[in-house]
This record gives sequence, C-alpha cells and structure tokens, in this order.
Amino acid sequence: MRCRPLSRIVACCFVLIASLPATSVSAETRVAIEGSRWLINDTPTYHGSPAEGLLMNVRMVNAIFEDTRRPEFNPEENADEFVLKIPEYVSHGVRAFTVSLQGGFPGYEQAVNSAFNPDGTLKDSYLKRARRVIEAADRAGAAVILSCYYQRQDQILKDEDSLRAGVINVARWIGESNFTNVLLEIANEMGHGGFNHPLLKDGSRHVELIRLARETNPNLLIATSGLGDGSTTDLLAEASDFLLIHFNSTPLKNIPRRIEALRKYGKPIVCNEDDKIGSTGAQAARLCVQQGISWGLMAEKTNQHFPFNFNGIADDPLVYAELKQLTSPAAPESSPQTYFPPPE
Repeated sequence: MRCRPLSRIVACCFVLIASLPATSVSAETRVAIEGSRWLINDTPTYHGSPAEGLLMNVRMVNAIFEDTRRPEFNPEENADEFVLKIPEYVSHGVRAFTVSLQGGFPGYEQAVNSAFNPDGTLKDSYLKRARRVIEAADRAGAAVILSCYYQRQDQILKDEDSLRAGVINVARWIGESNFTNVLLEIANEMGHGGFNHPLLKDGSRHVELIRLARETNPNLLIATSGLGDGSTTDLLAEASDFLLIHFNSTPLKNIPRRIEALRKYGKPIVCNEDDKIGSTGAQAARLCVQQGISWGLMAEKTNQHFPFNFNGIADDPLVYAELKQLTSPAAPESSPQTYFPPPE
C-alpha cells in the first residue's frame, strides 16, 4: 500500500487552519502509554487498585451532536448538560470519554451530524463544543477518545482526499490547541457496511490514515476501532498505538478469547463500546479488568439515541458502583492489636 503524500492535501487543510482561532489551553491532564499501561501525568492510572494501568471509559459520542435537519434541537445545551456531569462520572472511575465528530446512533437514519464540511475542512461551531468537552475532561483528570468518522455520515465528505484532509485537520487542531488528554480514533467500526467510502471500509487502508495523523501530530496516540468480532490485521495493529475493541452482543464467556487474540501485539487493549448494562455490564467490567484490559460502557437507551440524557451515575448505578470498586485502592488490612495486660 502506498500512502499519499501530505503535499497533495495540504492546500485543503491550510485554508481551514488559518480561519480557526488559535486558542490553546494549559494542559492539566497528560495521557501516555508505557508498555501496555496507561499513565496520567506520568503515574499509572488507579494506582493500587485492581484496574491499575487501565483506562475505564464511557461512550458519549453524542455529547457534541448536532442535526441540521432538526433546528429545534439545541446542541450547545446538550453539550453543556454533559459537561456538568463529567466530574460525577470521573468520581466513579471513568478516565476517558469517547466523543465523536460525527455522532453515533442517530446518524444511522436521516440526521445530518458532522464536524466536517464536504472538502474535509472543519466547522468552527462544532469544534467549539468539542473544545468545551475536552477542556472540562482535562480539568477533571480524564481523557477524550475523539472519533473522526462514523457510518452513514461519511458520505458528507465528497471523496477520499476529503477524508484524508479531515484526518489531517483534526490532528493539527488537536496539536495547535495543546491538548494532551486527547486520543484519536480514526473511525468507528472500520469495515462497517454503513460506510460509503471504500477507504473506510478496508481496515488495511486505515493504516494510511493513521500515518497521516501521526505525520501531522507526532505526539498523538492513534487507533481505529473494528467490528464486534475483535479481528484486526497485523499491519493495522502495528500502526496503532493502542487497540480498540467492541463487545456489543459478545457473550461474557467469549470475551477472554477475543482479548487473547490481541495480546500478541503487546499494546494496551481498550474496549470502548459494550452495550451490556446492569449486573451484566458490571460483570463485563470486572472480567475485563481481570483480563488486564480497559472496559467502556455504552448506555444505549440513555445517551446514545435522541433525545440524549446525561444523568451521571444514575445512567447505570450498578455499572458505576462496580467501576468505583474496581478503580479504588484496596483498603489496608488492619493490623491485629497487641494485648498488654494491666499492671498489677
């Protein structure tokens, strides 16, 4: 496979960057990888807990959703409602939120929801919402897994060069904003039949997009997610900084086998989408931690479908209670008290 040089796409990208505000933040949260462990501010996550070195997460892809066909929907209020709840999610062990520049479930049918213009340039209003979420997560000590492309929205971009330009623009925006708590997901479920562009249907071609993002922003940690079977290719796994896996509809008994297939790559494995809820979701979280991988909740009926609700831990009390337990240090055992007889 030959990657197209940056020079063929730079003209499309440069116009956008010149038009965007060059604001940046003083980062409070720095996310890094050491071997197969996640670090925040140079320290393994959840030190002393069962989930040490993992990145427990929740899928909030529609936190910055908009729909140009639904003018009555207020995307700013929607984003603000989520931002207000970020500290509550973090207090129960969440250290990453998956947020999408093309949303999630509502994009399947009729919604027009995209941070990208047809030529791959970026919408300033959409980026402002993304910035609010990223900065709020940064203040709370959490990361954002920022996803670029979503099925049944990719057709908004006119061609494959526009898709390439979009990836470059996002990677550059992250870098120029000085975000150190952002991880990049090229696309949600590569190979999904809902994608129109062949570039996004072929997992091996995602390697090209990962390389474009890395050339643009060498400090960025990058991956792409596959379908629920957990399969990937050697080229794609080697190009990725971490491995994203989905467990929707995957029986609990099959999760260890899907994890085992990815261990050989020696990279952090992150489930960032599992539709199991309640006690089953809690079991999935516990099982993943026991297997040494990060797990992520998708509360489908609560905040994946319009209208979206961000209720904090009330989204799923059982799951969040389990996350709290898994990510909290074990209480020290009390030492036995020595008996001293009273003086005679």
